[in-house]
Amino acid sequence: MDKIDEVLTRSVTNIIPSKKELEKLLRSGKKLNIYLGIDPTATKIHIGNSVPLRKLQSFVELGHTITFLIGDFTALIGDTSDKESERPILPYEKIKENFKTYKKQASKLVDFSKVKVEYNGTWLKKLTFTEVVKLCQIFSLNNFISRELIKKRLDEGKSIRLDEVLYPVMQGYDSYRMDTDIQIGGADQTFNMQAGRIVQKKLKDKESFVLVTGYLEGTDGRKMSKSWGNAIWLEDEPNEMFGKVMSIKDDLIINYFTLATNVAPEKIEKEKDALHKGENPMIIKRKLAFQIVKELHGDAKAKSAQETFEKTFQEKKPEFKKEIDIKENLAKTIAQITGSISESKRLISQGAVDISGTTIYDPTLKVNAGDEIKIGTQTFVRIK
Repeated sequence: MDKIDEVLTRSVTNIIPSKKELEKLLRSGKKLNIYLGIDPTATKIHIGNSVPLRKLQSFVELGHTITFLIGDFTALIGDTSDKESERPILPYEKIKENFKTYKKQASKLVDFSKVKVEYNGTWLKKLTFTEVVKLCQIFSLNNFISRELIKKRLDEGKSIRLDEVLYPVMQGYDSYRMDTDIQIGGADQTFNMQAGRIVQKKLKDKESFVLVTGYLEGTDGRKMSKSWGNAIWLEDEPNEMFGKVMSIKDDLIINYFTLATNVAPEKIEKEKDALHKGENPMIIKRKLAFQIVKELHGDAKAKSAQETFEKTFQEKKPEFKKEIDIKENLAKTIAQITGSISESKRLISQGAVDISGTTIYDPTLKVNAGDEIKIGTQTFVRIK
């Protein structure tokens, strides 16, 4: 598999209009304009975001013209592609504060000496109302409201702000403004990226491409999200990061290797084959955790994090904060440590609670004498 084959297959779930056409363009030797955009709706980037970031870096290594677009203007609306309700409206000062650390964090994965950084407010805030109207005339409202989550909100009688309809229009204009050949993004961004193709075709008669990357499940098995508390952050401390990776479900190991590391495909296949042949998943998951921490923090810190994990968890010698003689349900038991039932339920729902090595999501589960409960990565409780 050569570099172009890998860039078109690894972590890729869809290519629009087709993989064959994009491969032909890439092999033509033409230098392409490629971009990835991120709205600074939070202050941190998680390793789920690293999937398209890694893909962006692959195109850097192929020598194309790469842009990392910070959606300082689109963040005023907030994309609701994967949300079942309105996003809160962020003040511009908060948006500016959020994107201060974005480049620093993304630098763990992307060589910014070879990447342009742009802010879409540079051009979007200069558009006249006449220009916005003309852009809107390219699109149909029917397509917007037929999207699954938008349709669900309408069916449930939930509000959809009028400015939300403008989000894909603005993203489409981003693509036009940068004369984009390829847009990179997750599956939830497909509709918005398609808007870029439409604007390019309509205004420039140019065929452009959408490359859709796979998504990484969070520590609770749902899609990793800034707002769901299930993320592994790029700036998590090594010990915390190692522990979070070790807490993922066994059936996510290969997906994490593929989407969240730079391990060669043939080596991932060997790990996959070992799992199928009955290898202990903990052994392979430990390799995964080491690799992720190594790529984001360096070899020395990865070794230290592994040693800490083995001492604390695998040798079963944790320092228990206290012993509790309460045999209530799990939420009430943990509340003795957290101070509130609501906080206990939040931790349980986020997959932050283990009993004797098994992640528990049921707050009503009755605890028993001898149970060893881990809360987060550092707090341990034993039931008398």
